[in-house]
Amino acid sequence: MLRLFNRWTVPLKSGTFRSMILSRRRFKDDFRPMPMRRILTLTLDSWWCFLADDGWAFASYVAMSALISLFPFLIFITALAGFFGSKELADEVATLLLQAWPKQAAAPIAAEIHSVLTGNRRDLLTFGVVLSVWFSSNGIEAMRVAMNRAYDVKEMRPWWLLRLESMAFVLIGAVALLALAFLVVLGPLIWRVLLHYFPQLSMYWHLFTLLRFAVTGGVTVVALAISHMWLPAGRRTFAQIWPGVAVTLTGMLICAVGFGNYLARFSRNYVTTYAGLASVMIAIGFLYLIAAIFIYGGELNAVIIRAADDRQDGAQKHIDEQP
Repeated sequence: MLRLFNRWTVPLKSGTFRSMILSRRRFKDDFRPMPMRRILTLTLDSWWCFLADDGWAFASYVAMSALISLFPFLIFITALAGFFGSKELADEVATLLLQAWPKQAAAPIAAEIHSVLTGNRRDLLTFGVVLSVWFSSNGIEAMRVAMNRAYDVKEMRPWWLLRLESMAFVLIGAVALLALAFLVVLGPLIWRVLLHYFPQLSMYWHLFTLLRFAVTGGVTVVALAISHMWLPAGRRTFAQIWPGVAVTLTGMLICAVGFGNYLARFSRNYVTTYAGLASVMIAIGFLYLIAAIFIYGGELNAVIIRAADDRQDGAQKHIDEQP
């Protein structure tokens, strides 16, 4: 038992652990694993790589950074929405951001967010906006560090360029969320106009509601794709990163439902243990699980990419050895 434990806990810096995992499935002339067996192999290899790359530690880092970056990001959105003449859009953005959260985790934070968004702030269009964007980009930087570790790549770009890129992502995300909030607010009005001229469309109201959720889900998929394709060092195609995106999106939905059911039954345990900090601990716990799923998606993509490269190299070697 001790020998087995030592086998899986060799130092990561030596490279033995990772090379042992990634060398288990090399190209063989007549070996073609069944699809289900291959899926299981990739899943387990990704899990071991997640542990070897300190995935749980990086998940806590990403979760804390995301929670700290949330309020500066919403403050910046408030300033941007006020510039366009509608601060109500910022409130709608907050609703969209917390829509997938369990009710017990989102409710306490939503109250504080509402206080931030409805407050009368005179410094938002000054230097305070720059600080808000800077602090918001810390969450992006945390995700970048975790993704670089997951994909096993070394960052060679200068720090200032990375920070500018993260701030650009914050700006793009803010504009995209405001546009989405505008569509959500304007959607019912457009629907009522269509019903006025085409009353027979009333039977398709449920499809319109489904379309609104589909658009929100589409924005999430695009954000995940950008996180895997362009956030870490190097470049990857969508064909290479879609398995991790699919696993991350599915895992987030399952986590939201499961964590919500757990809190519905055992939320009093948090109140008893953490007292006034219960709401904060609930939010951190939920973000911690989401961050772990996100990092695991990167590990899965990395294992699949390396396995494909191994098969290609093996196939080329097999061709070269032919007489």
